[in-house]
Amino acid sequence: MTGTAYQPSMLDLAGSPSLGPLAGRLRRHPLGRGAWVDHLPGWVTSSDEVFETLLREVPWRAERRTMYDAEVDVPRLLCWYGPRRPLPHPLLDAARTALTRHYAPELGEPFVTAGMCLYRSGRDSVAWHGDTLGRSAHSDTLVAIVSFGSPRSLLLRPRGGGESLRFPLGHGDLIVMGGSCQRTWEHAVPKTTRPVGPRVSVQFRPAGVA
Repeated sequence: MTGTAYQPSMLDLAGSPSLGPLAGRLRRHPLGRGAWVDHLPGWVTSSDEVFETLLREVPWRAERRTMYDAEVDVPRLLCWYGPRRPLPHPLLDAARTALTRHYAPELGEPFVTAGMCLYRSGRDSVAWHGDTLGRSAHSDTLVAIVSFGSPRSLLLRPRGGGESLRFPLGHGDLIVMGGSCQRTWEHAVPKTTRPVGPRVSVQFRPAGVA
């Protein structure tokens, strides 16, 4: 793995990883057109252990895709955990359960899958897109992302173009995209020339959303 090494925080090493409360702490940002984003910095505390487990034990794979009649490397590493596949750290199971419980009135079903992306350095990124493979192409849904490692920004903009919004995501932060967000907005993690270390994004989704 290339890029600047992640430096653990002395405060983060002080205890076992744990989750803070969701109710009363999540801040909702209405985006318009039926879309919204919930943001909670520092939801996971003492999260270095989780991050190190993800770097070490997840079977990361590189993928290639076709762009402009050429096959190119996807600029990040990937792993997918289906509904019955054990997650690599028990805190992730606890996070998925807590999110399911908190969002039950809006989502009406559990989060069941966990997609993971490893951004090895500032050269890794994800282009503008919406998660519209599956039911989110025509139905409102939720995608919850927990971030571990070096801070990176998640950008959102209206589909079809428009002014973008920036959400800085640090170690242990949570962001949830809900309502029509996947259909009416796009999101991206841009490249950066700043010297940044690795970051892992864990995306929890309900069944049939990819």
